[in-house]
Amino acid sequence: MEDREPAPTRVRYGVLALVCGLSMITYLDRVCFGAAAPSMAADLGLTGVAELKWAFVAFSLSYGLFEIPAGWLGDRWGPRGTLIRIVSWWSVFTALTGLVGMKLGSWTLGGLTSLIALRFLFGAGEAGAYPNITRAIHNWFPVERWETAQGMVWMSGRLAGGITPFLWAILVAGTPTAQPLMHWRGAFFVFGAVGLVWCAAFAVLFRNRPEEHPSVNDEEARLIGRREENSEEGHAVPWRALATNRSLIALCLMYSLINYGWGFNITYLAGYLQERYAVPDNDLWGAIYKGAPLWVGAVGCVTGGIVVSAVSRRLGDRRLGRRVVCMGALLMCAACWWFAPSAPDMHWFCLLISLGAFGIDMTLGAAWASCQDIGRRHAAVAAACMNMIGTFGAAVAGWVTGTIVQWAVSEKAASLGVAVSELGTADRHAAQMQGFSTVFSTYAAVYVVAALCWLAIHPRDSAEQP
Repeated sequence: MEDREPAPTRVRYGVLALVCGLSMITYLDRVCFGAAAPSMAADLGLTGVAELKWAFVAFSLSYGLFEIPAGWLGDRWGPRGTLIRIVSWWSVFTALTGLVGMKLGSWTLGGLTSLIALRFLFGAGEAGAYPNITRAIHNWFPVERWETAQGMVWMSGRLAGGITPFLWAILVAGTPTAQPLMHWRGAFFVFGAVGLVWCAAFAVLFRNRPEEHPSVNDEEARLIGRREENSEEGHAVPWRALATNRSLIALCLMYSLINYGWGFNITYLAGYLQERYAVPDNDLWGAIYKGAPLWVGAVGCVTGGIVVSAVSRRLGDRRLGRRVVCMGALLMCAACWWFAPSAPDMHWFCLLISLGAFGIDMTLGAAWASCQDIGRRHAAVAAACMNMIGTFGAAVAGWVTGTIVQWAVSEKAASLGVAVSELGTADRHAAQMQGFSTVFSTYAAVYVVAALCWLAIHPRDSAEQP
């Protein structure tokens, strides 16, 4: 009887579980800030969430600025050491956020300025997460599984983001039948500890490459592919080639535009629902609605990878498959945001913005897989370039959204001949809603432009080509 070849081990799926877990933590730590924003603003003596705009901007700005350095570290030294360091860093600053504004006798621990500084430092740590996740996927999965793995990673993050408002309601706001378990400050301490636990598990279970892992057999290594480009050492980054690569430029522009609108879901959404529909913090249905764009977006992450692969096979062209699916998804998103301001009630509003999130997230697997096509052995740097420019789009949106809403309130006060502080509740509410309607129109416009960017993105346009 012939000896059968041993089956490939399945260590790569454990790697996928680890990076999916990290993706969940990144969104847990981001979305909890948006959920805490109304309470945080009140404790800091602010008049509303719009006054936290510089805290939102600080995170996005530093997240963008440190993308490329963190991605370069992942390509140079490997994702293992890089991720352990940066996740530990941002977990500490997540916990420290819980101290802002805390009163100790006659002392107050910081205020808005301290919060802005902490958000900047937090963002600097989180910047390296997805470029290094991309590097890990690049090393541990065969090329035909990149889009599926990226879709799973983003689905996990979106699911965690969707769960966070619900979790926040149970832990911090309480429910009609149960008291809150902790203050919002305590929640930040807990979420910071979760990141440190992940670091310990990752240090034990992960290795940079399959050949370094003692549990990987030869069959799994062959399945993944022993590519020379997997080596992190000795390869100079082709900065000029990356900076002039047409596909990467178009990809970066597209990603900045989709982030411009998507950031609303984890920054202003909770405050908007509270202002427009009077949704209390302890309303569990309200918590579900606050997380709905991320829940539905998670489905889009997986669906996008499957649909892109199917359409690409059908058309016989990976570039055309990505283009058709991603352009259609983003045009649908633009339509959803165009009609969102006129939604008759909260159910329709959340349905529209959730469908918009679904459209955005359908494109994520294709976008990040395109970074791997373009960057090859420098996949983390290419991904960092895209994510950096994308985050600047979110930073601009954080400032623009808060500024337009504040401007609308100021204009309303001026038209009535009163100071902003003297504006009545009904007039302030009407002005804020008008400001948000203007903002939503800008979201619709940028998604149309983002769809057009896919005309210039070619997945085989590698920066390593001469």
